Amino acid sequence: MISENELRRQLKSIDRKSYPAYKSLTGSVRFSSYILSIDHVQGDPFASPSHLTAHIDLKAADFPQAYLSQRHRRTALADYLLRKFSKELSAYAFSAKGSGKSGFLGVSRCGQEVLERTACEITDSGIEIRFFVGFPAAGRTILAGELEKILFQILPPCIEKIFFYRSLPAREVKEVIALAEDQFFLRREIKKRGLVAFIADGSVLPRESGVSDKPMKDGIAFVSPESLAVTLMLPNRGETRGMGIPKGITLIAGGGYHGKSTVLKALERGVYNHIAGDGREYVVTDDSAVKLRAEDGRKITNADISMFIHDLPNRKDTHRFTTSDASGSTSQAANIVEAMEAGSNLFLIDEDTSATNFMIRDDLMQKVIARDKEPITPFLERARDLYEQAGISSILVVGSSGAYFYLADRIIQMDQYHPVDITERVRTICNTAESPSLYAPDFHLPDTDRGFSFLQGSPRPSSQGGRKGGKHEHAKIKLLGSTAFSLDKSQLDLRYLEQIVDSEQTAALAHLLRFAMESYKGSKITCSELIQQLAGRLEREGLSFVSGSSYTASGLAMPRVQEIYACFFRN
Repeated sequence: MISENELRRQLKSIDRKSYPAYKSLTGSVRFSSYILSIDHVQGDPFASPSHLTAHIDLKAADFPQAYLSQRHRRTALADYLLRKFSKELSAYAFSAKGSGKSGFLGVSRCGQEVLERTACEITDSGIEIRFFVGFPAAGRTILAGELEKILFQILPPCIEKIFFYRSLPAREVKEVIALAEDQFFLRREIKKRGLVAFIADGSVLPRESGVSDKPMKDGIAFVSPESLAVTLMLPNRGETRGMGIPKGITLIAGGGYHGKSTVLKALERGVYNHIAGDGREYVVTDDSAVKLRAEDGRKITNADISMFIHDLPNRKDTHRFTTSDASGSTSQAANIVEAMEAGSNLFLIDEDTSATNFMIRDDLMQKVIARDKEPITPFLERARDLYEQAGISSILVVGSSGAYFYLADRIIQMDQYHPVDITERVRTICNTAESPSLYAPDFHLPDTDRGFSFLQGSPRPSSQGGRKGGKHEHAKIKLLGSTAFSLDKSQLDLRYLEQIVDSEQTAALAHLLRFAMESYKGSKITCSELIQQLAGRLEREGLSFVSGSSYTASGLAMPRVQEIYACFFRN
């Protein structure tokens, strides 16, 4: 580790030299109130910016111990600091001169959800903030004076202003912690009360647009129907009334454009906490909830889909079903049993994104095509058993078929974004008509004792962490947009995992998959054993263990266990 003065001397010594001389700066520098690490220097001014880390001693930062005492508080505080730092840096971006990305200043961009991120971590020893700087140059000629301006004039006051409690508005920080505490309480409370979800009155569920996740201006505020109203006493917000959705089978019905899918989308995102002002701060869903849909063309390996698909004409074994190009029905069946393997207690399903022949077969179709000639058992005939025998609740958006009315424990009609409990009215109507088939024989839980095929057989050339030029070589990861990545030459498309809300979660999944391939290659281990081991390490160590360096850990966000399962199963 060198001093500030030594860094100044180094900068002067490389001024006007060729750009590769910047790499001599790699290492740590002790500033008066923090340690700055230059982890990775870009190859030229047009390449991705350099990676830096600032480490602030926790005692020096002097945040109240109560704000650091539990994981959910630390996560909320780190998220708050990251957002503040991002805003602060943006005011100085490109104030240093040069070509290409010279003078760029940036950090991970946060959405509406509060996620654990490697970009800002609070540990027992301190606060680590990872960010990006475009090292200035004129063409490929180093402009050391411009970098000196960034490192000595711009960064120190930004870090002092954001990461030391004395510099922050104390009331604002307290409100961040209070919201996190209320959200933590809400999640525990819905479990105690036998609920799978809660939407507070006053929540604004509609979003600004299809490409913006911010709340719609003048969006209609949510108000619970009296029959489903639950009042909770939150530790900071106090009395909070809202709609509680009990365990069981719940339908969300109503005409087109009245808000059915909007409610389901809010519940889908309710597995995460949201920032103040989002409109969904007090919308919480069972943490294990999985949004399910048809996914034509997905890869399936050794999945037991026999609960839904059986007696195929080609005699393919559906207890160990494998395909590289699944149909709508087989993909949705696989998604369900894999969610069960991942420990989901709640399924969220929208008929608009489901395979019709998987969801229902009407009476006439069943009379024309006998059960023994139809290999698909529809979800309609398994939903009740899934709840009563496996403890898995379902919330379904329906608009075209009334068959699910006979099955539902409660029915909510969305009427111009207002929820109305129509359960009793629908039951009265159902009593006047013949019920469709709601049950199928031979319900059984899927066999989950399967391993991952990519752990067996001969390793890929670089997947074992081979050596090239004396250096440890990992399989190459390349992000392809926010919901896809390639690992070596293999591409993985995660676009239909709708609860991935941030590209940094996709990056984390890529690193986790590579880590599993390199660390468990050839292991005789089941999928559940492997992922539970990874989940245990994530709980204890955070995400940094999968990346191998501070440089590659600059932009990872925590995925849920459910998305880890889903990613691994698609490889």
